[in-house]
Amino acid sequence: MARFKDILPEQTGWIHELARSELHPDAEKILGIGTSLDPEQLIEESTVDFLTEIREHIMEYMRIFNGYSEAGKVFQEVKFYNVAQTSADFMIFRSQVKLVFSNSAHGVIQISFARHLRTTVSVDGQVQEELAAPQELFAQLSPFKKVFWTFQGEKVNPEEVAKFYFSEFIRSSRDGKKSKTGNKLLLEQIKTLLQEEGFNL
Repeated sequence: MARFKDILPEQTGWIHELARSELHPDAEKILGIGTSLDPEQLIEESTVDFLTEIREHIMEYMRIFNGYSEAGKVFQEVKFYNVAQTSADFMIFRSQVKLVFSNSAHGVIQISFARHLRTTVSVDGQVQEELAAPQELFAQLSPFKKVFWTFQGEKVNPEEVAKFYFSEFIRSSRDGKKSKTGNKLLLEQIKTLLQEEGFNL
């Protein structure tokens, strides 16, 4: 059980707000300080916070991953883009594959993959995209006004969401040509080893 001295200062901010309201109760009404428990506002704030945390994790994973690419010489780097005119939506892009995180509706974070199809062009000249079915995270409000996020009914946190989708994105955006070349080379090496061991192939 945590002792009082273990409580971090940022966890007691609400007490300071209560004390200020006691000193200036009229200001609370005029400024709307006491409206922080409005369910819609709580969910909106949590959505931005949750997306921001996912973004921070993914940016760190990108930094480490791209460090191994030797400025794109070894493999293609991951690029990051903010989605225009939104508070926290963003996407990452590599090898014609993009992964988008967006606040698609109140209390909903949508995660979607799309692959640019270079060879298929629509009537209006736009490059087509092959879309995977988007997946969604849903906000839930506890009886004590705490917002938590779920995926398929299970509670999730930003770090595990970021780790899972970043891993899936890297696998999905892997350059197929390089994989085929690497597989061919590996098969040749295995074949040589087997022949050295006396197997007839």
